[in-house]
Amino acid sequence: MHQGLIASAAFGRVGRALPLAALLAIVPAALGQNNFVDPRSLAPFVPTPQLVVERMLEAAAVTYADTVYDLGSGDGRIVITAAEKFQSKAVGIEINASLVEESQKKLQELGLSERASVVQQHLLEADLSQATVVTLYLLTSSNTQLRPKLESELKPGSRVVSHDFQISGWTPLKTVVVNREPRRHMIFVYEIGNHKTQ
Repeated sequence: MHQGLIASAAFGRVGRALPLAALLAIVPAALGQNNFVDPRSLAPFVPTPQLVVERMLEAAAVTYADTVYDLGSGDGRIVITAAEKFQSKAVGIEINASLVEESQKKLQELGLSERASVVQQHLLEADLSQATVVTLYLLTSSNTQLRPKLESELKPGSRVVSHDFQISGWTPLKTVVVNREPRRHMIFVYEIGNHKTQ
């Protein structure tokens, strides 16, 4: 959501990537939701629709026994949903200080602070070793940067769930399509140890 969330409109109704010029036309509007964008950010912040958030966590079969890490957690909606609806532990990693503050406030208001947290950190610097599920909404190039870290820090059996953008060189365990107007959303689920790195 990811390092905030990437532009939801990056894909058209049939799931094909939009031309770069079209994506660049969308990004300034998305960035308008943030007063500050860290130059190290791996993707602009555009919230993932709540329906897609829930489908991502369902696709990963998240339970109370899991620890979900949302990389580029934006306004915290995946962290909140994982803790509140799926009863899991949840950690958000977000580089934008104002979004971290907003997320922490929501967690406190909802009484979820003992089970969930959001920390201000660059996702490439975060320790992912405690995660059993990692959620992503990053660009393909960002996923490529992140892939070695996921492979080295996550335990076998951990799931990685990416919204819209695949992880190059990995084969999804499953793919879920979510039709939510005005477009189709793709969810790719991978399992460490069964991701068939090419």
